[in-house]
Amino acid sequence: MIRLENVTKFYATPYGRHFVLKEVSFTIPDDAQLGVLGPNGAGKSTLMRLLSGVDVPNSGRIIRTGTISWPMGLASSMQNSLTGKENARFACQIQGVPRSEIKRIVNGIRVFAEIGNYFDMPLRTYSSGMRARLNFAIAMAFDFDCYIIDELTAVGDRNFREKSLKIFKEKRENASFIKVSHNLDELKKECNMGLVLNDGKASIYKDFSEAIDVYLRNISKK
Repeated sequence: MIRLENVTKFYATPYGRHFVLKEVSFTIPDDAQLGVLGPNGAGKSTLMRLLSGVDVPNSGRIIRTGTISWPMGLASSMQNSLTGKENARFACQIQGVPRSEIKRIVNGIRVFAEIGNYFDMPLRTYSSGMRARLNFAIAMAFDFDCYIIDELTAVGDRNFREKSLKIFKEKRENASFIKVSHNLDELKKECNMGLVLNDGKASIYKDFSEAIDVYLRNISKK
């Protein structure tokens, strides 16, 4: 379960504060397969960082139960100065993996990511696609109660996408997820709930089809 209570998030700009969320409150239940909708610039990626704990609100609070992944697909969840291998080892340490198991898990991440010798090079040398592959491979190495995905499974060639979808489907059998995607057909197939972001507000819908209707009405008014 993730609950937001009067959460506000803004960024300072030369023109004043830019509000992404304004006193937003909602609850995401444990069994949610949640699709997040909103126009470009609505704050979908910011929301994902807040939900996972990578970022913090300016006011209000976020209550989490269970284990939650970092946002898969966001570069900010990894360190540019570290190699892929070092990022993988660091993730193992953060997740409390026993020292005796780290080598096995890191090797599994190397194989899954399919980035060759770049695994031993700093992330600053990676393309965006390689970063996303590594991010996904690291996240799939652990079992979370809730996975947070930001347009991730679309990355890579056909074989990598199929492999990613297969393992994520297996994970989803025992976990919930919160997903951002511009592919509405994909979200329709996967989601049982929707969340719509618009002008600093966020609304939860128990029927994803209703969330799509609200989202389409909002963008038609822009």
